[in-house]
Amino acid sequence: MNSNQIFEMALCLEKPWQIKEIVMTKPDGVNQGQIDIHIDFERGHKFHGGKTHDTVERTWQHLNFFQHKCFLHARVPRIQTADGKTETVKVPWARPGSGFTLMFEAYSMLLIESEMPVTKAADIMDVYPQRIWNVFSYWINKAHKSADHSGIEILGIDETSSKKGHSYVTVAVDMDERKVVYAVPGKGADTIDKVAKHLENKGCKREQIRQTCIDMSPAFVSGILHNFKDASITFDKFHIVKFINEAMDKVRKLERKEFAMLKGYKYTFLKNNRNLSESAKEDKYNILMLMPNLANAYRLKELFNEFWTFKDKEQATAYLAYWCDLVKESGIFPFIDAVKTIQAHWFGIITYTETNLTNGILEGINSKIQLAKKRARGYRNISNFINMIYFISGKLKFDYPLYST
Repeated sequence: MNSNQIFEMALCLEKPWQIKEIVMTKPDGVNQGQIDIHIDFERGHKFHGGKTHDTVERTWQHLNFFQHKCFLHARVPRIQTADGKTETVKVPWARPGSGFTLMFEAYSMLLIESEMPVTKAADIMDVYPQRIWNVFSYWINKAHKSADHSGIEILGIDETSSKKGHSYVTVAVDMDERKVVYAVPGKGADTIDKVAKHLENKGCKREQIRQTCIDMSPAFVSGILHNFKDASITFDKFHIVKFINEAMDKVRKLERKEFAMLKGYKYTFLKNNRNLSESAKEDKYNILMLMPNLANAYRLKELFNEFWTFKDKEQATAYLAYWCDLVKESGIFPFIDAVKTIQAHWFGIITYTETNLTNGILEGINSKIQLAKKRARGYRNISNFINMIYFISGKLKFDYPLYST
């Protein structure tokens, strides 16, 4: 068996393709050389689809052979079809339009799958990062296009940022499958329009969506009411709790203007007792004994948390109404403002007792997204960011060749 036959086996070449020549160049004093493998097809072979019209020279970068760069070169035939058109024959080792072999692309994707930043993967593959991004985008778009989104019934929607403080992306999640189904730039009501259109194109009718979980964003509310008229809205529990905690902290800040001793006790009044040390619990108790207004605010905060324990909608409704009356009687303005917000979003809060939906799944996905953003030090290209979201949270299935190490 000669070297040509060995390389033919390694490249999985089958008739009519065969290696014509292998050339290795290695300048003196340099460790890395280059291997050029020239591939040709058997003379007289008739390719399926038409008569050979002419050939064009093509080159693809392959995986390194040891430390040496490797390139494949081939005369690719163009055939004349029955309708008079000219088409280029597809070669088995590369996809059309790519300057890399399939194995090169598969290994690049494997590096990214191992949570390696694209720029680092590009360094290892010894190419410009944008070329790896192009490979990455191709396989992500192909997999996302073929993904099945037709059976979604419960939809969660949240936003995330591609860079610190701006460039937001709205993310739609199949809450049952715990995967991102669509991501779109922005965070306005029009993003929900685009989510609905995507789902329709995937065979998921708008009336099929029966439940949604969102934060209290007016844009999201408007978008849901417009696009998913049959769906219930559940406002995320953690966003509402955060809103109540902000009211609690405003009271603490107001009290701190008169009592300097409250400095540094922000989380003492926001955390649950089980998350506080014994000394922190004692400090909290002593402060509440000395400050009736702060104590009343803390009581309201704790009473509100009882709402989440109700399973019966009527009982939950009655309790929330009772709590709102207590707040109004207290005269504590930050909590009175919170009541106005709760009353404006009443049904979406009450619905929690029936659906038990939270954005916990979305928060988990967002944590992974933000970790990827941190590794990449932000994303300037919003399309790259969206593709990375699909990659890490879309549970996509890829059909590139498996590369085994």
